[in-house]
Amino acid sequence: MKAVLLIEDSPVQQELISGLLKENGWQVIVAKDGLEALEQIQQLSPDLIVLDIVMPGMNGYEVCRRLKSDPKFQNVPIVMCSSKGEEFDRYWGMKQGADAYIAKPFQPLELVGTIKNLLRK
Repeated sequence: MKAVLLIEDSPVQQELISGLLKENGWQVIVAKDGLEALEQIQQLSPDLIVLDIVMPGMNGYEVCRRLKSDPKFQNVPIVMCSSKGEEFDRYWGMKQGADAYIAKPFQPLELVGTIKNLLRK
């Protein structure tokens, strides 16, 4: 079973996305902010990361940049999933190393399909 790390500070969004991922057969690990996520990544080595951008402490752009600059984690796919849906936000997320960018609110099939495609690579 593939493990997905969900980094999301909103309890409602955590529940929604986590449920969707579990329904599709993935093990879900949840972190509520960037610092907690960086700790969990070291211990659990997820197969893919779903990453919010707006979070307390360390934002998603910084988390993405740190992971993609670390040889141990640079090949772990990152899907940025954020309410920041402007073209610049998408551009900036991809510039930080994200493998995909999905704006909230999203269609469940869009997120699931994106994750499936990235896990196949």
